[in-house]
Amino acid sequence: MRTTAKEYRRVHHHYLKGSLFCGACHAGRLTQRMIMQETTNRHGTTYLYFVCQGRKKEGTCDTPHINVARLEDAVEEHYARIRFAPAFMAEVRGYLAEAIGKSEASARLLHQQLTSELTALDAKEENLLDLAADGEMPQGRIKLKLREIEARRRKLQSRLSDTSTELSDAARLVDLALTLLEDPQALYLRSNDIQRRLLNQAIFHALFVEEDKITGHTLKEPFASLKAIEAIRLDDRAAHEAAPRGPEGLTRFVEGAGDEDGIDNRPGVHTPQNANANRALPLTGKGSTWLFTLQDLLLGTGSVPGCSGSGMVGDTGFEPVTSSV
Repeated sequence: MRTTAKEYRRVHHHYLKGSLFCGACHAGRLTQRMIMQETTNRHGTTYLYFVCQGRKKEGTCDTPHINVARLEDAVEEHYARIRFAPAFMAEVRGYLAEAIGKSEASARLLHQQLTSELTALDAKEENLLDLAADGEMPQGRIKLKLREIEARRRKLQSRLSDTSTELSDAARLVDLALTLLEDPQALYLRSNDIQRRLLNQAIFHALFVEEDKITGHTLKEPFASLKAIEAIRLDDRAAHEAAPRGPEGLTRFVEGAGDEDGIDNRPGVHTPQNANANRALPLTGKGSTWLFTLQDLLLGTGSVPGCSGSGMVGDTGFEPVTSSV
């Protein structure tokens, strides 16, 4: 049987199976999984290793066998590199709250408009029935008008019953992704093996292995898009920091630029400097490319460069782990 990451469970049960790929083969534009192999020495002691499928079955790779315990440690270490910067999370959540507020206001206005139009249709129908009773209009024409009113009423009622939850659902998905990668290493360390499998399959398409290190990864959505947006935001900040400075050492005005927050926003790096300088870059102007990309993500246009993938969670679902081991 295969799971969402296409790993077999028939022989060796391990939470990393199906998530690890050979980094050397990947560099050569080949896709080869790391598969498990059991070895028993002359004393009867059994060891588990991961080995490149290309080496095991095809003889096309010289990547050595890697002890399972070493790769477990390597994946634990790698989780520290995928966290979102706190400043970026705060900005995205602020935008989500604003976007949801505007969406709800628009929904309320639309509800009022549709309700008013339905009331007007009811009044129009009443007038037609009165005309029919008085014999002031041909019956055929009255029936036609009544059918038109009924068709319009069905359309309006359908729109009225549509709660238009697409934006709020997308916002909840983005917020869940932010929560999972707020401190992913701590989350991973306190997870059991089943939860670790779920995390690996929810977040990664692939983890690339070279020697006993995780040297790279590909992310699933929406993590891939959010990381791309965070990189755009980092570029915005770098451009702001490189802006010309006046004689007093202050950054000259650049359209769309704001004050740095003093935090290194590279994923997994947290070195606060100038802790009181916590004002974020503005949401508009030349520094707002990240915001437009976030809007694309929420609207589902899939226009984030270099990002594609399936949904974040498989059929089994996943909730953030709150228990400790």
